[in-house]
Amino acid sequence: DVSESLIRATIAVEDKRFWSHCGVDWLAVGRAAIQYIQCRRVVSGASTITMQLIKLTEPRPRTLPVKIKEAIQAMRLERLWSKERILAEYLNRLDYGNRRFGCQAAAYYYFGKPASDLSMAEAAFLAGLPQSPSRLNPYANLGAARKRQQLVLKRMHNAKWLSEEAMLHIAVEPTKLKPPHRTFLAPHFIDLLEELLPKTFLNNDQPVVTSLDLRLNQQVEQALREHLARLRPHHARHGAAVVLDNRTGQVLALVGSPDYFSPDAGQVNGAWAPRSAGSTFKPFTYLLAFERDATPATVIPDIPTEFGSSNGVFVPVNYNRKFLGPVTCRTALANSLNIPAVRLLNSIGGPGVLQGALHDCGLTTLSKPPDYYGLGLTIGNAEARLLELANAYACLARLGIYKPFQLLATPTNFQNAGTHNISDNINSSSNPGNPAEGRVFDSNAAWLIADILSDNLARLNAFGPNSSLRFDFPVACKTGTSTDFRDNWAFGYTPEFTVGVWIGNFDGKPMNEIAAVNGAAPVMHEIMETLQHRFGVSWYAKPESIIEKPIHPLTGKLLSNYREGAIFEKFLDGKLPPTESAEDYDDCGRVRLSPEYHRWFASAQNHLIGRAVVASPKSMLQTCLFNGPSPPTGTIYYIDPDLPDQARLLKLNKHGLSGVVWESDTLEIQNRQGQPYAILKEGRHQLRARDLVSGEKVETWIEVRSL
Repeated sequence: DVSESLIRATIAVEDKRFWSHCGVDWLAVGRAAIQYIQCRRVVSGASTITMQLIKLTEPRPRTLPVKIKEAIQAMRLERLWSKERILAEYLNRLDYGNRRFGCQAAAYYYFGKPASDLSMAEAAFLAGLPQSPSRLNPYANLGAARKRQQLVLKRMHNAKWLSEEAMLHIAVEPTKLKPPHRTFLAPHFIDLLEELLPKTFLNNDQPVVTSLDLRLNQQVEQALREHLARLRPHHARHGAAVVLDNRTGQVLALVGSPDYFSPDAGQVNGAWAPRSAGSTFKPFTYLLAFERDATPATVIPDIPTEFGSSNGVFVPVNYNRKFLGPVTCRTALANSLNIPAVRLLNSIGGPGVLQGALHDCGLTTLSKPPDYYGLGLTIGNAEARLLELANAYACLARLGIYKPFQLLATPTNFQNAGTHNISDNINSSSNPGNPAEGRVFDSNAAWLIADILSDNLARLNAFGPNSSLRFDFPVACKTGTSTDFRDNWAFGYTPEFTVGVWIGNFDGKPMNEIAAVNGAAPVMHEIMETLQHRFGVSWYAKPESIIEKPIHPLTGKLLSNYREGAIFEKFLDGKLPPTESAEDYDDCGRVRLSPEYHRWFASAQNHLIGRAVVASPKSMLQTCLFNGPSPPTGTIYYIDPDLPDQARLLKLNKHGLSGVVWESDTLEIQNRQGQPYAILKEGRHQLRARDLVSGEKVETWIEVRSL
């Protein structure tokens, strides 16, 4: 039983010729077509209530062939059913927001009365909500819902169902809503399930058993809420957290925001919203390197470095803008150093290699070509979803085996319903790779990553001895902080569970200099402690193929005999670094560093005085090289074509070396009082610094563009 007011309000705003058309409103179709031709965009729709009912019962992509098919089905339905039955079915299926489907459920929820007792104002208010239930949610955006109500009233007036006087009177009548029910449990999880679950499955009258652990979800929500209260002075308003069962891939907890009913973007699902990934991709870069030639003892220079790219020169810096000089892969990853990660990615083939691996782990947000991200991909110049990234870390936790995440407890029954795995649905639409369950990484390499990420001693330099990454039991931990402190990430995993946390602001505003170790990591820590107390966690046994050997921390080489300062490192048997030799040390026993360290060694950040020396360059040209070619490789210069040649001079640095000359096949080089200059013109140009005595040369390239 429905009030006449609601029927009229719904017809007025959705399909004013409902009682007269045959299922398709040809006048509305013609009007919509003319408006589209005139404006080159959709101005108004032409779907009738009958067509919308077809769409509600069988959701499909919004393509022209689908719309034509729906129109044909609507005309057939009009011949089979009465108008009254079509309208009743429509009103009983509409989504009125706040998980209320059907006008009776909505009337009780918003006004505490049956749909038959709704006043004209209440009926107009309710009839406006289905257009956009989330945007018009009256508990979050009452103003928008009221504005829509006034449109409904105006349409009723135009249809002669409401006088102008009554319309104006009702338009100013206060809307008396019931307080919202807060008994909606795990709302973001349910919203995501409905978004990803094929709609046909919802109509099969089968019980839907989810993977959610409700008690754990409530504990995660409470932890997130309490820590966000602590972070409020740092301008951190929003957060999200997920927990996965690594054995099954099931999502045990998913909290998309601390308060679903908050008017401050409470219904935004932070577990599914793409955000800047920070340095959370680094473990995958190191894993790929370990699958090749690198080991945890491989030494990488953490020194100022310029990288050429298609977008110009890329100059990464570390979070604290300090440089540690020679560091092992273990130290670099544990302390989340940027420059070694970029160097390592460059050495294994560039961003395409990492992007492919992340696709294999189920990430669907990396849709651009590899050159779009460049080497910065490893330090976070791409977006990721918390749930997908946590599932990628779960792949690490399984020592290289990927499983699609599961929102259902019974995926077999789900598949028997004639549908696909939920993650497959996502990936098939967003990820060309559509990864299937199976091994994607070497298990020994993944074990080494877990060993490094759980090494409290290795991360001491960056995080100190008592950070939120330190546990009383082994946990592999990784944090990430995006540019300007806009995003905090923290991931932790054991063989049993993976926890992921994001902290930030949904509107993208930066936080007040709060790094992930102090923002997201404490939340992750508390959740992991909860899992330990409730279920218990274990750690990985060391594979038989992994052995430990003493190395020198500055060379990464095996020591011929153990001595003070040596450290033990883990290796895959048969993949050991070379043994030290006399050439690695000077006469005083100090480590010889390659000439590329010489600028860092001369800086105030050098902490190796007395322990190391920089080897002398073998030639003047090497001196030029290790000072860095000038101009730097990949630099992009812009010139004003209206300016004279004098404004197009590019100084070419010789670093005080008289035996070095600059050459180019495409640019004129001029010497002015002994100083070489290139005369710039548009295009990409190769420049060479050549040693006249030895014939050695160093090459660089630049690109010149017009303003």
